[in-house]
Amino acid sequence: MAGFLQRAALALTLLAAAAQAAPPPAELFYKDAELLDVVLSPSGRKLAFTTSRGTDRVALVVMDLDQGGKLNAVARFKDGDVHDVRWVDDERLVYGVVDLFDGSARYSGAPGLFAVNADGSKFRQLVRRQWKPVISDGSGDKRLLDWHHRVIKVPRMNAGGSNDEVLVAEFSPGADDDTEVPKWLNTRTGLTRNVDFTEPQGAVGWMADSRGDMRVVFTRREGRQAALWRAPGSKTWTPLYESDLLSSPFNIEAVDDAGGLYVSEHEGAAGQATLKRYDFERKRPQEKALVATPGFDFDGGLVIDETNGRVLGVHLLVDAPTIAWFDPAMKVFQDRVDKLFPGNANLVSCRRCGTPDMVAMVRSFSDRDPGRFYLFQGKPAAGEKAWTDMGARREGVKPQEMASVDLQRIKARDGLEVPVWITRPANTTGALPAVVLVHGGPWVRGGTWGWDADAQFLASRGYVVIEPEFRGSTGYGDAHFRASFKQWGLAMQDDVTDALRWAQKQGIASDKACIAGASYGGYSTLMGLVRDPDLYRCGVAWLAVTDLDLYAAGSWWVRDDIGATGRRYTIPEAVGDPVKDAALLAANSPVKQAARIKAPVLLAFNEGDRRVPMAHGDRMRKALREAGNEPVWVTYAGEGHGFGNVKNRVDFAQRMAAFLAKHLGENP
Repeated sequence: MAGFLQRAALALTLLAAAAQAAPPPAELFYKDAELLDVVLSPSGRKLAFTTSRGTDRVALVVMDLDQGGKLNAVARFKDGDVHDVRWVDDERLVYGVVDLFDGSARYSGAPGLFAVNADGSKFRQLVRRQWKPVISDGSGDKRLLDWHHRVIKVPRMNAGGSNDEVLVAEFSPGADDDTEVPKWLNTRTGLTRNVDFTEPQGAVGWMADSRGDMRVVFTRREGRQAALWRAPGSKTWTPLYESDLLSSPFNIEAVDDAGGLYVSEHEGAAGQATLKRYDFERKRPQEKALVATPGFDFDGGLVIDETNGRVLGVHLLVDAPTIAWFDPAMKVFQDRVDKLFPGNANLVSCRRCGTPDMVAMVRSFSDRDPGRFYLFQGKPAAGEKAWTDMGARREGVKPQEMASVDLQRIKARDGLEVPVWITRPANTTGALPAVVLVHGGPWVRGGTWGWDADAQFLASRGYVVIEPEFRGSTGYGDAHFRASFKQWGLAMQDDVTDALRWAQKQGIASDKACIAGASYGGYSTLMGLVRDPDLYRCGVAWLAVTDLDLYAAGSWWVRDDIGATGRRYTIPEAVGDPVKDAALLAANSPVKQAARIKAPVLLAFNEGDRRVPMAHGDRMRKALREAGNEPVWVTYAGEGHGFGNVKNRVDFAQRMAAFLAKHLGENP
């Protein structure tokens, strides 16, 4: 009997070990976060947070710190999820409502605008949701703004401690250039009033100071863009610049309440952007940079004191998000926070900033940890501690089981420096099977140091994940961006190839590799298989641009959301002119090069995608079939350009994992 029990115990131990060795389920990575955001009220005496804990929808909850942390559930909907919460004053909030169960169209549809008091009273719908019914507030007042209105600015609370209005803009749905007309909207009555200045023609965007005074307007007409300035106390607009759509002399970043204008300007051989003040007398940016981030373009905004509008510091995105504080007391506090949560990125938002009774919210996260929120109270109530753990963004994620993320900079074959993100599974050494994950865009920044679902999921399956910031990626200098013009499938693809070959030479990646990506990343996946057939064992392309003729020229028979301005002015310069560059586009169009693809391919497309319509998928599938290479094929209904529905995210991730395991080997 004893021998049997011993054998049974050993079997149970082995079973437990096997269970521990199994990778986390896909749901852990692709479900929506349980704690989405936490926002302090203007005085710091209340906080609002959006959460799905204990409910199947994202609800809005308010905590009253003056009442010992009393909680009020103030908004919850049967057909939607609270989104983008902002305090109007200490007693009133505004927010939108999206539908997290409605596929990736959940954020593309207009979320409307709603208002409610911090105790849950005085609910009012202010702006209709697109394609959704009106939610009655019980007053019988159905005078709502139509869905094509968005919030521009919620002004900081006035000296009296109250505020009624927010700035909204009415945009032109369906127009190629979405002109915007600003107006004030009263969140308590629903009434609007006009702004007190003449609106320039062709306005497509606005920038206001913390009081809601409009300072900058952006215009766009007939392939030209401009920015104009309105000084405090003035009703006239003066030009700041005019340029074509791809070559503004500087970028407008922020304004302050003292009439200051902050811009970023490209400098040096790499053309990396630095933050500067604008010199109105000389009509150009000042010579000396206010903030420089070597190796990265300036990417950020001002940190404004909610009490008096004073500039406290600057939000920055370098390898990870951070804050450069100008205020001495906040520098000291940031050092204190960084020592309390070492090895993490710690983002601080505060009220009564730098004072003894400061209230601050800290979002602390790392490459392995999606993060937690912590509340700091400089003068906590009796019996309470200064620090309160508000909870994790994603329950169930164990940082010790997650992969590490590192940023390397390599030299491409033509000498251009290419940043490359490497995500390596925990507790591994040596060369591993690789997945080259190519970001979409392509004119966006691909990655940051932090927890990313796709990279972490692939790493949990045993792969080292290689994510190149190929030329054209933004955030690394104007030269890096412009080196991509008319290089789809050419030098841009070389950067992707060179990143993998570098990782193999460094002993990071083995000779077993697949390539994967969505949108432009899907295009790059297919062109990688075309140009480097011996390098990749398989490819996974979803929502992929496959037909460059269709992308560049459009079609009467295929509806997409690329406007006439893009096709007339920017795509011909950045990708290729459909007439003048027809040969270039054909040589680098996957549908016309499908016969050169020999590796297995997984193709996934969404039936509601208007950025890359299903025609791209249908044509690529047909071309591969005719070449004798039947792809694995999957489509999803109710989705646009991305996977919004959790079920679809999980399903696709599982399909991708099975496909990669088949071609890179089980338990790599």
